[in-house]
Amino acid sequence: MTNLDEAQNFHALVVGGSGVTGQALIRELVARGWRATSLSRSQMVEIAGAKSVLTDLTDADAVSDVLAGDTFTHIFLSAWARRTTEAENILVNRAMVHNVLEATVPSGTVRHVALVTGLKHYFGPFEAFAVDTVRDTPFHEDEPRLEIDNFYYAQEDELWGYADKFGFGWSVHRSHTIIGSALGNAMNMGQTLAAQAAICRFEKKPFVFPGNEAQWNGITDMTDVGILARQMIWASSTVGLPSQAYNVANGDVFRWRWMWPRIAELLGVEPEGYSGEPRPLEVQMAGKDDVWHEIAEREGLVEAEINKVASWWHTDSDLNRPVECFTDMSRSRSAGFLDSIDTLSSFAKLFDSLRASKVIPS
Repeated sequence: MTNLDEAQNFHALVVGGSGVTGQALIRELVARGWRATSLSRSQMVEIAGAKSVLTDLTDADAVSDVLAGDTFTHIFLSAWARRTTEAENILVNRAMVHNVLEATVPSGTVRHVALVTGLKHYFGPFEAFAVDTVRDTPFHEDEPRLEIDNFYYAQEDELWGYADKFGFGWSVHRSHTIIGSALGNAMNMGQTLAAQAAICRFEKKPFVFPGNEAQWNGITDMTDVGILARQMIWASSTVGLPSQAYNVANGDVFRWRWMWPRIAELLGVEPEGYSGEPRPLEVQMAGKDDVWHEIAEREGLVEAEINKVASWWHTDSDLNRPVECFTDMSRSRSAGFLDSIDTLSSFAKLFDSLRASKVIPS
């Protein structure tokens, strides 16, 4: 691990700095004494101690122009864009990685690049869950790729090509569903469930599990955004680690049939579990925009647009996978990364934060 004097020589570029991972990462870097620059494509979030810049990450010239004059020792890639098909996902997400690396690594100052991906590495993209042979759980980092298009593979290939050419170290961080907070972020189950519960409480309706039987009864895990941020910094700054991929999760496993009533208790609603078929949030919450407006006005919330608080489609996707999903953490544990948090505590911490920042009602 680095000391404060070493950290002061580091300058990190966090790509996707306004997202749920990027914000947590920047705060952790600043707290450790790093210089940090946030690069985002849609919105800037000002974080004390960090520089923020905005540009179109799919435009190579725009990325080069906005980063001109800066040099970086570490690059953290945590941005992604959703498109209609996986072929389109590959084009746009590989391009963003390419454009950032092309604008930064030829300077010769970059020591390490860390890329965030996820468990779709093991079971395929949204449009094709489990169409190939899904690996047995827990997932291990050395399992071969699926024989299917996947934008995570394209991003890895782009990263590895630059690493081979320019000689910097790299790490890939395969997170599960992330527990954290960021308005306008698509990958945000905890915040989405908190918004669902607020609407259910307002309408005096039960808090209905939106997923399928496989997720209700199967074993799963999740990733606290703080754990992810700390693992990325650890892999980027610990001397002697090989360049490789790491699974990253909280360290516990659970079943949603156990977790759901406990989340409901934290959010002050009556739970209702799986009962024969999925009840997706995109159906449950259809037409609730005006309800959220009313809640936001009455409670003085910071965001009155529900689509900037909740991501119904993404939570539906996570909770309707046809296979159970959890990971093996032995690789990073044996190398010295020992951070952990139980997932219920992670949810509780998030909900307290969302109440304090007036994202959800108290």
